[in-house]
Amino acid sequence: MKYRSEIDGLRALAIIPVILFHADFIAFSGGYVGVDIFFVISGFLITSIIIDDIKNNSFSVLRFYERRARRILPALFFVMAICIPFGWMWMQPGQLIDFSESLIAVSLFVSNFLFWSESGYFASAAEEKPLLHTWSLAVEEQYYLIFPLFLILTWRFGRNWVFWMILLIAAASLFYSEWGWRNEKTANFYLAPARVWELLAGSLVALIIEKKGLRSSNLISFLGIVAIILSIIIFDEKTPFPSLYTLLPVIGVSLVILFGDNKTVVAKLLSTDALVKLGLISYSAYLWHQPLFAFARVKLIQHPSITLMWALVLASFFLASFSWRFIEQPFRDKNTYFSQKHIFLFASFGMIAFIVLGIYGQAQNGFPERYPLLLKGDVGHLEYHKYIDDKYHDCEPKEISDKALSWDSFLRCKQSKKGEADWILLGDSHAEHLFLGLAEKFTAKNIVFYIFGAAPFLDEPKFSKIFDHLSNFNEPKTIFLNMHYIGRVSQNSEFKNKLDKTIKSLKKMRHNVILVGDIPTYKVHPADCIYGNSLEKAKDYCSMPILDFDKQKQLYETSLIYLANKNNVKYIPIHKPLCDVEICSMITMDTILYRDKNHLNILGSKLVGAYLAEQLK
Repeated sequence: MKYRSEIDGLRALAIIPVILFHADFIAFSGGYVGVDIFFVISGFLITSIIIDDIKNNSFSVLRFYERRARRILPALFFVMAICIPFGWMWMQPGQLIDFSESLIAVSLFVSNFLFWSESGYFASAAEEKPLLHTWSLAVEEQYYLIFPLFLILTWRFGRNWVFWMILLIAAASLFYSEWGWRNEKTANFYLAPARVWELLAGSLVALIIEKKGLRSSNLISFLGIVAIILSIIIFDEKTPFPSLYTLLPVIGVSLVILFGDNKTVVAKLLSTDALVKLGLISYSAYLWHQPLFAFARVKLIQHPSITLMWALVLASFFLASFSWRFIEQPFRDKNTYFSQKHIFLFASFGMIAFIVLGIYGQAQNGFPERYPLLLKGDVGHLEYHKYIDDKYHDCEPKEISDKALSWDSFLRCKQSKKGEADWILLGDSHAEHLFLGLAEKFTAKNIVFYIFGAAPFLDEPKFSKIFDHLSNFNEPKTIFLNMHYIGRVSQNSEFKNKLDKTIKSLKKMRHNVILVGDIPTYKVHPADCIYGNSLEKAKDYCSMPILDFDKQKQLYETSLIYLANKNNVKYIPIHKPLCDVEICSMITMDTILYRDKNHLNILGSKLVGAYLAEQLK
């Protein structure tokens, strides 16, 4: 494939707004589209390279992955390694636990799944994640894993068939992203199904050029640049993304690549020495900027000044120049130090090393011994689950609790007394953490929880045998339905319909159904409050304004109240022990009430469970 310097200029046009957007400069409110520019460029280059190799009968899957490893892993591993000592020095235990998880996820190229499960890209908590930006690398790697195999298998049908198949897949992905921003906003942003059409747009451009050649048009290539710049200026955090709006930068990049040959004004501008040099170091600059910004925010607690952010922007490019010259270039030159064997050994060792470090950081709970203990209470899941396992009974009948006979290894089930259940907590782990208070307040009742890592819906396969079990009782039971609503549901008809169907089925079995609300979910880990240097700061850090929790409730409470009224069942909110008229807090007096960002610990479970018990009298 012939080198095109204007492509490196496009990379510069992508990296500058991304970095300035993450630095919180208002003029670049749509700077995040730089990632989409990179996606189109990647799709174009990878497809062009593979097509050239296929036509020359020289394509090798092993050599393709070797090139990807040389291009991506050395600089990535170098930045990750540099992050580790700063994480150790500056991060609170909870932050270090999250960072340890990200080391594992980045090494396996699934960090987009991790960050999808944790928070939205534009959430304030995301600003303190040093490896947040690697979600886009994960999307690209997932594309690299599948697309070459797809192209090899389909090329035999001819170029035209390949083109139309890619176009069809891209269209399906685009329409999925349009559905996704309305229904699954965070998943839509992070996950490949809603993003792959952008990479495939680059692939379509490569196929067009391969068939018809590169075109020259000052007007069309200029319109492409205008589209890119407009999207950077007019888009912001409220713009649905990715969606049909994303067509603006994607089409813009495609037009520049298709019609911007070296005779056009646009190509000449993009090929200027400064932009080409910035484009060459753009990958390293992308890797460096987020850790610099995140650690500044972690260290300072308050928002960094504009002056500091400008300094960090410049530092990003300085460090990028260093890693491009001394890390990227040596590893990419296969004729010098590193053979194919060396590269794969390096990749394997690096992945294993970071995974082991990540697992160790999690196992050590973020190394809390680095800080003095400020609060009483258990943090993490081990002490909580040991308390329940030691004090309470396995479920009856035996097949409900026997892991060897269970239908899913994630089932947890305990009961407060021997014999048949009286009251049943049904749902996910948020149903489990109400158990202690109920069990201690109603000692005459046999209280049971059946939980999975899923919503307790009738058509959820994990719960099918539980519902079969519930239909076999001779006497009606009281069943509490509860789950981590903001982690599982949104205010949509699908959630209402599934929960409505579940309630109706349980009532048909003659059971008494109670819908239970949820507790506040925090952006911080309680370990960051239980260990630290200031109790006053800890209490402030692990609290939230009541208005923030009201926004969380808006995701589910209207639906629960509607379903409770429709089915003549009771709805009980349970947040009041944790909130007053102004704030909600993880802390009471000198004790922590949470074991992670959204689960109660032993004391918290007793407190909120006891409150639920009071509402039943």
